[in-house]
Amino acid sequence: MSGDDIVKGFEVADGEYVIVEPDELDEIAPGRSRTIEISDFVDLDEIEPVYFARTYYLAPRGEEHLKVYELLRAALEKANRIGVATFVMRGKQYLTALRAEDKVLMLQTLHWADEVRDPTRELPQLPERRAGSGKELDMALQLVDALSGPWDPSRYHDTYEEKVRELMQAKAEGQEVAPAEEAPTATNVVDLMEVLQGSIDRARSGREKRGGERGGERGGARSGRKPASKSAARPKTSARKTSDAPKKSELRELSKAELYERATEREIPGRSRMSRQELIDALAGGGRRRKKAAA
Repeated sequence: MSGDDIVKGFEVADGEYVIVEPDELDEIAPGRSRTIEISDFVDLDEIEPVYFARTYYLAPRGEEHLKVYELLRAALEKANRIGVATFVMRGKQYLTALRAEDKVLMLQTLHWADEVRDPTRELPQLPERRAGSGKELDMALQLVDALSGPWDPSRYHDTYEEKVRELMQAKAEGQEVAPAEEAPTATNVVDLMEVLQGSIDRARSGREKRGGERGGERGGARSGRKPASKSAARPKTSARKTSDAPKKSELRELSKAELYERATEREIPGRSRMSRQELIDALAGGGRRRKKAAA
């Protein structure tokens, strides 16, 4: 069967179709499949992530369109807006977001409003109250901080596909395939604090291990650097004065998670909203307990 034998149709009854010719589609929507129609410009932050589907790169149609292409890209970038547009592709109309990136325009297809479900109606159970504050939230924030880092997409890869390829290679070579370890099973969470503390400890241990491996790979380039241990910056006297407060140079050796733990010990207010530098400044100033001792 060739492409000429395929037709478009709409089923109006069981086994009964209305055939639609391509010329008829062009008559009701002339040129729709060849143009992108921008109707609005909105802030990108106003579009919820659930609406985004697929991403395409847009290129100018020819050299004579380069100036117009760059003008639109620069205007969107400077205004921090995206263009809401529609276009037809393979007989289907799409709602899209036209956005500016460095040197290129991107087109991201969006779901229509009636395609997005309301989670409060679809999901059987959701929390009725938002998490406020307390030790559990503080520890959850420590876990987030301990696992935080810059976005590097090359760190992530499809391990399942790698295992399948290894399996195919082993079978092709007639080798025996060793079974993998059983996946961890879900457990009933009884003590949330204990679970969070265990997660924080594992995250820190993994990060310290990776940091040590990176240091070894660089041939000990950081061998002269002071260790980022808790004892390196903690004053040994119980009465903290301004002069006894840890120096900023020592605090900079610590990770944000370790700084946050210090701030929690000293009961520094507002610590959960502080950046790494703000935590360093607060700890270098002696923190809340120093002020109590001075009083």
